[in-house]
Amino acid sequence: MVLNRQFYRRSPIRREQATISFTDVRKRFGFRSISIGRWVTQAERDRAAGLFYDALVDLMAILQGPELLVSLRGTLSFQYGTGGRPGISAHYEPAARTFALAKNAGPGAIAHEWFHALDHYLTDKAFSDAPGRMFASEAWLRDATPVVHPLNERLFACFRTIMLDEAGEQPSEMFRASKTVDKANGCVYYADPAEMCARAFEAFVQDARISNNFLVAGTKATDEAKLGLYPTGEHRQRINRAFSEYFRYLGGALRASMKREQSQSNASDA
Repeated sequence: MVLNRQFYRRSPIRREQATISFTDVRKRFGFRSISIGRWVTQAERDRAAGLFYDALVDLMAILQGPELLVSLRGTLSFQYGTGGRPGISAHYEPAARTFALAKNAGPGAIAHEWFHALDHYLTDKAFSDAPGRMFASEAWLRDATPVVHPLNERLFACFRTIMLDEAGEQPSEMFRASKTVDKANGCVYYADPAEMCARAFEAFVQDARISNNFLVAGTKATDEAKLGLYPTGEHRQRINRAFSEYFRYLGGALRASMKREQSQSNASDA
């Protein structure tokens, strides 16, 4: 079983509790709900909860944001070992705003699926006329009407850096490689903007000083990486800088918002 394997983690963050439950995960990050499959044993549940908790703590540190960033202000739900799709170890469901890991999901899927959730969550914050089920990355590519805001400008810079070349005029090398693989497979998947941006985000997370291969893995030495489906070289560095700037400002904005909300709450209680 996958969860019986040991996962590599290099992080300065250590939790005080030896045992973590999914109740602890929900309480720490504020997920809207967490559902566990009926066939998940207690031992599997405890092991998965600890791995998931550590992965989210590391993600939060990499993104320089508070807990509510991870749960997308309490709008995101999580499922473990329930439902799922044949042959897929992890997925994000826009209609339910839920991301799920299969009971025996492979390591490294969390960063990819979490970014899908963020990409979807940001659509109506970044665009005034994009359909509800559309992802922000696709809305940007389709020239939806942007909501003018400094944070959105930094988000759009991430999309532009991923999907276009350095001059911003032609498709990026990653996009061209993705399109080539899709053509060979007779479908559109890797070149889908949401998928491209999620893979670019994986690369950004894997390149961080904190390493956790339950959170992310496979952006450098896998067959997909060798096909150019993940950014490489200077393009990867530019993407990492764009993401780093965006999340630095996003984390700061969220913390400032939390302080304002707390001050207003204290004032109303006085």
